[in-house]
Amino acid sequence: MARILIVEDNADLAFGIRNNLEIEGHVVELAGDGRAGLEMASAPFDLFILDLMMPAVDGFRVLQTLRGRGDHTPILILTARGQEEDKVRGLKLGADDYVTKPFGVLELMARVEALLRRVRPAVAQGAVRRFGQVEVDPSRRSVRVRGIPVALTPKEFDLLWALLEADGTVVRRDELMVRVWGYQADVLSRTVDTHVADLRRKLGSGPGASAPIVTVRKVGYRLDR
Repeated sequence: MARILIVEDNADLAFGIRNNLEIEGHVVELAGDGRAGLEMASAPFDLFILDLMMPAVDGFRVLQTLRGRGDHTPILILTARGQEEDKVRGLKLGADDYVTKPFGVLELMARVEALLRRVRPAVAQGAVRRFGQVEVDPSRRSVRVRGIPVALTPKEFDLLWALLEADGTVVRRDELMVRVWGYQADVLSRTVDTHVADLRRKLGSGPGASAPIVTVRKVGYRLDR
């Protein structure tokens, strides 16, 4: 599962793409124009899906700005049929791939998965993440606190990893439900809270905590690194 930002001014198209991506278990955010897209892109994402032809701040400006500020997140651009020069210009500005409108769902999903595979090798190879006195090994799905192994359930590990990947930013409860459990939070919203409580206990949260999970009231949680 990945965090994906769609920057598209066609609301119906954006909704359709988001719906299909969420079915696959991804967490998806929408930006209705380029300016909003640039603001939202300051948060960590695994992939951007970017329409090139938008009013005011178009996709080319967004693409150039993202790459200019050192953001190397994979970018899939959406181009119009017959606009070969747009594809070339977009790729030269730093896009990783493109899909031509109108496109089929299967083609889009295949290109999304191909791009996401490029950002997953570090996890597959076992890149260990450390913060405070906690060590997380995603390849072994193991956690140590002060060098001592801590037994987490699969969902607890996925929850911790989702918070860790957010790099200190707030993750909403509904995002966690989709990312960890694969469905929307309006069914069992307390599930996240219960798992967070268990995770806090196992990581030793409390006074002098090594990896406190901070509650952001009425929003969600963040990992205080």
